[in-house]
Amino acid sequence: MSGFLDANEIEKLFARASEGNMPVESEERQGRRARWLRTVDFTRPTKFSTDQERRIRRAMDTFTERAATRLVAEHRTSIELEVIDVGQFTWANAFAQVPDHSVHIQIDTAPHEARMLLSAELPVVLVALERMLGGRPETASRDRELTDIDLMVVQRLFGTIVETLSAVWFDVAEMTLGIATVDTQSETVQVAAGSEPTLALTLEARLDGLSSTMTLLVPYAAIAPVASAFSRHDDAETTRDARVAAAVNHGLSMVDVSLRAEVADCHLTLAEVLALAPGDVVRLDAEADAEVTLFADRTPVQRARGGRSGNRRAVQIVAPVQIEP
Repeated sequence: MSGFLDANEIEKLFARASEGNMPVESEERQGRRARWLRTVDFTRPTKFSTDQERRIRRAMDTFTERAATRLVAEHRTSIELEVIDVGQFTWANAFAQVPDHSVHIQIDTAPHEARMLLSAELPVVLVALERMLGGRPETASRDRELTDIDLMVVQRLFGTIVETLSAVWFDVAEMTLGIATVDTQSETVQVAAGSEPTLALTLEARLDGLSSTMTLLVPYAAIAPVASAFSRHDDAETTRDARVAAAVNHGLSMVDVSLRAEVADCHLTLAEVLALAPGDVVRLDAEADAEVTLFADRTPVQRARGGRSGNRRAVQIVAPVQIEP
């Protein structure tokens, strides 16, 4: 008996598969092993290795902390960012999951030419825009279209975000990032081919009680030239260059440091300090024969005894200062 299926059996096999009836067992060949149909989801590529995905995730965690600090300092906009999901898709499928009515920031990479995409939902952008312009965020419209002036202000806001992201990526792979375009029309987004494996990182953005999302899409082509930098294990041993270490030690040894001896200290109120007059005695919180502490600038380094060397006052070092962890 032949082990191949005829045309009718193949047609019946596909009919049952379309109904979700798997595994499919041939009724005419009882006792034989069931024939399985394996479903392959081509929307879930595995181009990014586990190490690369983990390292990019950690870099993004660092980015969220730094970005929040810079936004408060430069724009007085307190946006809390947190990575909540990471997944691999083709570019077409990843971009299709970006919410409608989003602002799209296309990001150029250097030194090699490639692009990434940062998208943010419109409501959180409008609230941040209202705050930057001095308005009241609670009364801001969350569904209006952005004007050309709005886009200029938004570009300044995301300029800070992309600069922070660039600094983090440079630390990892010596890549620099910069804004190419800012737009609200998804039809104008040109970043990667539809089948390009893409890592989608979803961030939650919280601002003035509003919770929204931002999405960073990283096509594999954007990191391909430096993929090895994202593949290094965090616990990999680094090679110590003796010449570099010697050069650093020599450079540090030539730095001037102010060394001072502190006999004791005491705490006074500002009123007591202002009331001091010539001839007043300030009682120190230490015994007369107590040890002296040597400070290098503001750092305690040695314990010592006070004394004299010739006509000069001096101290004799006793032991290093034990700094509690």
